[in-house]
Amino acid sequence: MGIKGLTKLLADNAPKAMKEQKLESYFGQRIAVDASMSIYQFLVVVGRKGTQMLTNEAGDVTSHLQGMFYRTIRLLEAGIKPVYVFDGKPPDLKKQELAKRFSKRADALEDLAVAIASQNREDIEKFSKRTVKVTQQHNEDCKKLLRLMGVPVVEAPSEAEAQCAALCKAGKVYAVASEDMDSLTFGAPRLLRHLMDPSSRKVPVMEFEIFKILEEMNLDMNQFIDLCILSGCDYCESIRGIGGLTALKLIRQHGSMENILGNINKQRYHIPDNWPYKEVRLLFKEPIVSTEELPEIKWTAPNEEGLISFLVNENGFNIDRVTKAIENIKAAKDKSSQGRLESFLKPAKHLSVPAKRKGSKCTLQSPNLAFKPMAVSPQASANFRPRLLGSVRMPTMALGLKNLKQPLRVGCLPTWS
Repeated sequence: MGIKGLTKLLADNAPKAMKEQKLESYFGQRIAVDASMSIYQFLVVVGRKGTQMLTNEAGDVTSHLQGMFYRTIRLLEAGIKPVYVFDGKPPDLKKQELAKRFSKRADALEDLAVAIASQNREDIEKFSKRTVKVTQQHNEDCKKLLRLMGVPVVEAPSEAEAQCAALCKAGKVYAVASEDMDSLTFGAPRLLRHLMDPSSRKVPVMEFEIFKILEEMNLDMNQFIDLCILSGCDYCESIRGIGGLTALKLIRQHGSMENILGNINKQRYHIPDNWPYKEVRLLFKEPIVSTEELPEIKWTAPNEEGLISFLVNENGFNIDRVTKAIENIKAAKDKSSQGRLESFLKPAKHLSVPAKRKGSKCTLQSPNLAFKPMAVSPQASANFRPRLLGSVRMPTMALGLKNLKQPLRVGCLPTWS
């Protein structure tokens, strides 16, 4: 679940902290990917028709492998360097949430049986997806696949989102890719949603920056964590009747959880008994992550024989498609290593950040020009003496110079490449 309703709350109250990006804008960047969340998406979507899932001849599900294989290649071809982070042991505070999920899956199985008996296709589709669970075997399969592809794998001691956030805060990666918003609550400087969505959906990547969120909402990190706990998270019950918007109002009014609980209308809002908000707050501030120095994260050449053996021989993938995919992996890595922004040697500048332009070209267009417009280098000053192509007086607003009241003479100098 992550943080309930946080995306909408940010869209309404911190829109400048969110921006849509193209996949290619992360060229050369290291991105920590929440592996379990991605695997869940693949199991729900890839090759699924009702209760039928993509399997090999032995009947083993392969949706996660196909999704992970081809989606990772798509990232590599875009020049992105993914680091997949896998969940470890869940914290004790999450046991209640996991029990709820288990109960919901059990209910979904019963509902699915009724839908199958009545041949209700819509309900079959809906309830079959609710029965999906990422198993340890799914995780191990994907770890093996990624290592054979030459893509680094990190095994978190506990929550993958927390480990991803730690990697991002340490500067090991540029951003965290996950659909769970609690990556921000764990302190990830940047969160990317929809990075792992299929290209067929044509959904832009949504980037969130925690610094801008705090700035725009006028909160500090402790207040943001309390806001997320009040809104609803995976580690404790919610206070019935308090959603994201009410939580934000209470935080702004009272400043902290302690002050809120001391002043809240307890007849209107029932606080759960022994509500462990302090423990949850500490978990977000000091999560269980690897404290040891991580080995250097490296992307290596794919193991061709290993991939063919694992995907084709063991899991029934088409050998022609796998062979072609391997060539795509090698081509993507070779192209990057040969200097396209040196993306696989060092992080590249984020393409959404405006870069300083030197000697940029422009085309002047004006009905008063006596010469044909052409690619030129503009030079403007109050005492400018035009050369070669003459000059034209232009309003300063056309050049974005709002402080100068007099028109400028714009001299046009031809440039050669």
